[in-house]
Amino acid sequence: MCGLGLKWAKQQVMDQPKIERVLRLMKMMTGNNNYTVEDMAERLGISYRSVYRYIETFKESGFVVQRKEGGIYKLGKESRYFKEISQLIHFTDEEAHIVNQLIEGLDNTNMLKQNLRKKLSAVYNCTSLAECVVDGKNAININHIIEGISGCRQVILKNYASSHTGIVRDRLVEPFGFTTNYVQIWCYEPESGLNKLFNTARIQSVEVLSDAWQFAELHNEGYIDIFRISGFEQKRVQLELGVMAHNLLIEEYPLATRDIKQIDDNHWLLDTMVCDYVGIGRFVMGLADDIRILTPEFDEYIHSLIDRLCKKI
Repeated sequence: MCGLGLKWAKQQVMDQPKIERVLRLMKMMTGNNNYTVEDMAERLGISYRSVYRYIETFKESGFVVQRKEGGIYKLGKESRYFKEISQLIHFTDEEAHIVNQLIEGLDNTNMLKQNLRKKLSAVYNCTSLAECVVDGKNAININHIIEGISGCRQVILKNYASSHTGIVRDRLVEPFGFTTNYVQIWCYEPESGLNKLFNTARIQSVEVLSDAWQFAELHNEGYIDIFRISGFEQKRVQLELGVMAHNLLIEEYPLATRDIKQIDDNHWLLDTMVCDYVGIGRFVMGLADDIRILTPEFDEYIHSLIDRLCKKI
């Protein structure tokens, strides 16, 4: 029995690099970039004959393999399992940041840390260290929007309920980016000639059109600050944080760690750019006793906010 277990374990070790190569190859054949067999062989560090063998395996497993002009190979969307694969959505920067912190928390001598980094970076790129599945109705809509973004195509947001006008109607847009956690999408709306944010929860359904983007040069994604507020302009804010404010800040808004410097054992400096005072204002109001505002303009905003609240009370 022990001999069989040892044999199985050795086989797993031998098969693991092959599995990683298959995953990377599948990602290349379903991604936005175009690769020839030679390109894929070079990136995977294997012979082009091995790539052909993997491609044949895909075909035998029920995938439709397309050979496009210039010797480009793709997995066709009509493939039996393509929809299941397309349901995987990349982590956002904030989610990837948390995953990265968890991995960093492991001791450097821990082989798990090295293996995790190697495996994740081998399959996924940029800040998208892994992929997660979004459940519910939004998953379908979000994946259709991703299809529009990756294919540079216009989409129709069906029965979009505007929070500003209260009107429910279809909106023709060119989507080109998401905010944190896929709560909103950046789109250029040809009708108004403006870049706008649309809330994904207010979309009934999404129709991806065959029409390509016509206004790509006008797309402007704007900014997203550490408090998850979006906008096209930024303001600098500096705060001195006590222990409680510092701990709560990095727990609730993990990306804040990029903008924090320690002053002494009990105080930290937050020096960050915000799109609006609303997000950071809510945070400061909840921890006013443990925060010192160092930016005069923001200090005026907080005092004005307090005055308005006092009048209401």
